[in-house]
Parts: sequence; structure tokens; C-alpha cells
Amino acid sequence: MTLSTEQGFPNWLAWGTMLRGWALTEQERGEEGIVQLRQGLVAYRATGAETSRPYLLALLAEAYEKAGRVEEALSSLAEALAAADNNGDHWYEAELYRLKGTLTLQSKVQGLKSKVQEAEECFLKAIDIARNQQAKSLELRAATSLARLWHQQSKRAEAHELLSEVYNWFTEGFDTKDLQEAKALLDSLASGVRGPEPKGGQ
Repeated sequence: MTLSTEQGFPNWLAWGTMLRGWALTEQERGEEGIVQLRQGLVAYRATGAETSRPYLLALLAEAYEKAGRVEEALSSLAEALAAADNNGDHWYEAELYRLKGTLTLQSKVQGLKSKVQEAEECFLKAIDIARNQQAKSLELRAATSLARLWHQQSKRAEAHELLSEVYNWFTEGFDTKDLQEAKALLDSLASGVRGPEPKGGQ
């Protein structure tokens, strides 16, 4: 941000501002981070840039979620999805739908569909988009979210089959957060799929 200011690079200054805002939210400084994310987005648009705007709006949505501001998070995602359609910028679209599903489950607003049904549709769409784009990391995230929802609905076998297929594709990166979360969920699902362990050493 300092170099961009000195050298007169408004685009990179906006990026730096937004990413610093994201970092602040990860450090539990949510409101401060949201302010910087919003400032960065305004500055970014002022340069005339539109590329990657859906991704940047997703960062803002995640910041709102951390702050408990679910409806504002959903509003940011709606703007992100509209931007993706308008600009043909679809590389992060799978994650947008996954986030929408996660936030829908937390929302207090009631629509024509149940929140669970709408969230499930979002997760399935996210998986479909990620598969079509061969974006395995985004597919893993979406599959983990859907498997978690199915787990809560006692659909353990279906959840395990869905998630294990994606998880088993990976051959490295098992120390990353996404793969660790998927493995923990698979272990939980597997214990339910196999049934309770026998007692008394039998």
C-alpha cells in the first residue's frame, strides 16, 4: 500500500486495502476490516476495473459473516453473482454459491423454499460448477458443506460417498485447512456408516 501510494498505482492500492481488510477480519478485528474492504472496493471501482470483483465481494461477504451480519453478507453475494454474470467473470462462482448456501442456513429471512432446501440447491450448484471447471479445491469445499448438511439430516452414507470421492482425488496438501476439515468430517461419517463399535472387545 505504501509503494502503491508513492508510485501512483491506484489499482494496487485498492487491492492492498482490501486484502489488508480481509487480514484484519481474520485477526478478529472485524469492523475495522469491513471498513477497509468497503473502502478498497469503492477505490477499485473508481479505477474502472471490474476483473475479480466477484472474488473481492466474496471476501466482504465472509467478513460480514464473521461479524454476524448475515443479511449484509447475502447482499454482497447477490452483487457478486450479478457481477459474475455481467462481466463473464466466473472463476470464483462455485465458491459464491457455496457461501450463499452457508449463509442461507444462518439467515432469518423466510422465502418460498425452506432454508435447508435452498442451501442444498446452492451446494449442489457449487459442486456442478466446480466440476465443470475442474476446480477441485472449490469442489472439495462445496462437497464438505453439503456433506455436513446431509450429516445433520442423518444421510451419512450419501454424505460419505460424496465427500470421499472428491477427497480421494488429492495426493498432496493434506496439512491445509480444507483437506483437514474434510478428513475430520469423513472420519465422523465413517463411524456412523459402519455403525457403533462393538463393546467389551468383541
